[in-house]
Amino acid sequence: MTSLRDNLSADPTLSLAIGGLLIGFVFGAITYRTNFCVMGALSDVVNLGDRRRLRAWMLSIAVAVAGAQTLDWLGIVQLSKSMYLSPTLGWAGHILGGLMFGYGMVLTGGCVSRNLVRAGSGDLRALLTLSVLGLFAYMAIGGILGPLRATIEQSTAISLAPIKAATQSLGDVLAGLLGKSPDGINLLLAGSIASALAIYSLGDGDFRSSPMHVWAGIGVGLCVVAGWALTGLAFDEFSAKPAAPISLTYVRPTGDTLDWLMRYTALGLPGFGVASVFGALAGAFVTSLAMGRFRLTTFADAADTRRNLAGAALMGVGGVLALGCTVGQAITGVSTLAAGSFLTIAGLVTGGLVALKALESRLMAEA
Repeated sequence: MTSLRDNLSADPTLSLAIGGLLIGFVFGAITYRTNFCVMGALSDVVNLGDRRRLRAWMLSIAVAVAGAQTLDWLGIVQLSKSMYLSPTLGWAGHILGGLMFGYGMVLTGGCVSRNLVRAGSGDLRALLTLSVLGLFAYMAIGGILGPLRATIEQSTAISLAPIKAATQSLGDVLAGLLGKSPDGINLLLAGSIASALAIYSLGDGDFRSSPMHVWAGIGVGLCVVAGWALTGLAFDEFSAKPAAPISLTYVRPTGDTLDWLMRYTALGLPGFGVASVFGALAGAFVTSLAMGRFRLTTFADAADTRRNLAGAALMGVGGVLALGCTVGQAITGVSTLAAGSFLTIAGLVTGGLVALKALESRLMAEA
């Protein structure tokens, strides 16, 4: 392991670019082949009473939590250095951002990762959606919406210093509240959460009898674990510009990809996030060709266009507020046991369900 770390950290920029491309490729191929989609999972439950895609999502979280916490315990990655485990909890951003993202993903027919695989398989609607999403994400990071976003975050952030919690991980927060040492608590919580989610998923006969859904959950979860392993091993805190450990997330990286395409000569090799975006597009493209499903498609009408663009704007701003998406927070973030990630999940699920009900009511009124 030391030799692998030395090799990756010797040229971290190249390692992260190649690794991100490969991991993104596998993620895109799995997501396209198995139709893995969090928005689709919520829609299946509401409209069909089918929980198999929901269980696939829960299984992916179980795998990601178990894998990420094991990597942290082994010293392969320091999750405490990731953006998720800050010592302050911006609760309003997580909840409001989650609500916005959840509502927006229903309007666009899928989250960011879903639109990536759609774009890779020839859906021009998804390509435009991603472009608008990336634009609004950058507007919220440092553009015209940046001051408002910063105000929300700064005015509602809660410092965890009073309870002596080093990070916002559930283990550190619980240890702080109980006045105990955090040693081992994260592993205990991780084991409990991963086991409960695995039992919920695999305990269902219909889910077990659908290999596609089972492997979707396992495959997506392992992609997130692979991302943590790669960025953890390549991390060098003594380098001029150390890249903090991260795994799959697609809101800011979509904006970063647009920026990289316009400023390649100034930026050089893409980072892990941008490389994973290209990888997901390529994975979906190759898989759709292999399955004979690659088709160029576009918007049905003006109403379809407006709906998708509105959803893209909501996801771009909401994803920045919440620090992630259905992959970046609802799988990758949760794998760190960050309290903010659980708040984001609550927000995006609520927003998604509200949007599904609103869309259903609208369709019934038009019928």
